[in-house]
Amino acid sequence: MRFVVALMFVVALFNSGYGQNITLSSKAVDKETKEPLPFASVGIKGKPIGTITNLQGDFDFHFPENYRNEILVITMLGYQNFEAPVWSVLDARQAEILLEKSTTVLSTLVVSDSLTGGDVLRIALSRIDQNYPSQPFLLDGFYRDLKKIGDTYVSLLEAAIKIYDEDYRAPRNKFKLRERVALREVRRSLGYENKFTSYFDEDNLLEDLLLHNNIRYRQFPEEEVFYSVLKREKDSHYDNQEVFVVTHHQDYDLTVYVSKKNFGILRVEYENNEIHSMNHKRGLNSKFVGLKKVIDYKTYNEKIYLNYISLTSKINWYDDKTDKLKFETQLEQQLLINQVYPEPEERVGVTEKMRSYGLQYQDLRYNKTFWESYNMIKESPLDKKIIADLERSGELERQFEKN
Repeated sequence: MRFVVALMFVVALFNSGYGQNITLSSKAVDKETKEPLPFASVGIKGKPIGTITNLQGDFDFHFPENYRNEILVITMLGYQNFEAPVWSVLDARQAEILLEKSTTVLSTLVVSDSLTGGDVLRIALSRIDQNYPSQPFLLDGFYRDLKKIGDTYVSLLEAAIKIYDEDYRAPRNKFKLRERVALREVRRSLGYENKFTSYFDEDNLLEDLLLHNNIRYRQFPEEEVFYSVLKREKDSHYDNQEVFVVTHHQDYDLTVYVSKKNFGILRVEYENNEIHSMNHKRGLNSKFVGLKKVIDYKTYNEKIYLNYISLTSKINWYDDKTDKLKFETQLEQQLLINQVYPEPEERVGVTEKMRSYGLQYQDLRYNKTFWESYNMIKESPLDKKIIADLERSGELERQFEKN
């Protein structure tokens, strides 16, 4: 089966404090069904810069003008990479680029070795120190969180951040943040003043999200029973690599994609819908009802770095006395890494490090010029609904002016 990326490019040159850039806008869709291809990775081959498509397959990719003669790469799980000179794609303006399903993906599993699913994951975890950064590195990223009550979005926060880490060595405490995070720029809505936001965790949600990186923090069960029930599915293909696919479907759903070349973990998908009580507040009892997570990685200079994390968590609130459902809450978090610095000249110092409380309380003035040239997840029709919900408290531009 073939897929097409229908690319309708709008190219713009602009000057900013970071030099002259090119903006490449496009849409990725399924040729046969016309459905969008969400979360496809877009980048320049061999360069530590990139972005991803949104839920509608759209993206705006900003990169230096001197990359015009480099190779544009579009990567989708299970398919061969699309690669073409940047200049040729720019000159085409409108083009259809076919992404063919990898011939290494078979209709049935052909076992050419005796490795079980448990074997594959054990080897992958044992090789984290070799496959991931062993020296200090810095990441530029775009962070977003959305809070939702029922069908209405009540708050939005977007931030440009820096993440500094010494290496990928196993931490002594799997639930204590080792990275240092600093803010570059912040966009936020006054939706954070909505009375319902108090029913969400008011700690630093970005730091909480980073602690969900199961690979960085070695958050996999150690019990033998876990590895004994892991299943090896048919092999797949990702970023021009053949990959093992390992799954777990007891109590929760887990899928891990592991490179057959070096046993590097390239992607983790996790979903848990087990209901359990959490805490009490203002005569209400909260119950965790669902969590869905995707952790995606990319390779640069033969080391594997974080590409993006997506996390959606759902908590419902019930009357303490009657146990009647009062309202549903949902927190959506996304972190896109848009630039990697393997040997950074700068670090995130202790004084620059982000404060531990909520990002909404430590924002900067809104910098419109900065955001026009920064790689972030492109606005979608869903985002327009979110904006409409939030603008009930006033136009966003006017809200931002107050920051």
